[in-house]
Amino acid sequence: QVQLVESGGGLVQAGGSLRLSCAASGRTFSSIAVGWFRQAPGKEREFVAAISRSGDKTSYADSMKGRFTTSRDNAKNTVYLQMNSLKPEDTAVYYCAATYTNYYIPSRGEYEYGYWGQGTQVTVSS
Repeated sequence: QVQLVESGGGLVQAGGSLRLSCAASGRTFSSIAVGWFRQAPGKEREFVAAISRSGDKTSYADSMKGRFTTSRDNAKNTVYLQMNSLKPEDTAVYYCAATYTNYYIPSRGEYEYGYWGQGTQVTVSS
């Protein structure tokens, strides 16, 4: 129904910024809510942020709140994750995921998302 491709990852120094993009194709983009997750080697995958269909509702993990911002441009079929004040512990593979379920509150549960991108590596050096 939908295909997702993440981009924008790379190497950045601590304190720097990156903007990740999640480009979608397939079924109407405005019908999907999108979540961001990350996974570091040896660690479990964790929730980062999520955004509703229209972009009017967002949710963030406590450790990311105030530093990360997710937004979407439905005209471009793209969701963004702006990451500021990056720390070495932010190093991970970042994934975007989509769901067609119209949650009242953007879901933080990875198992609620049925469609996933391939991930993009973010490495933060100290």
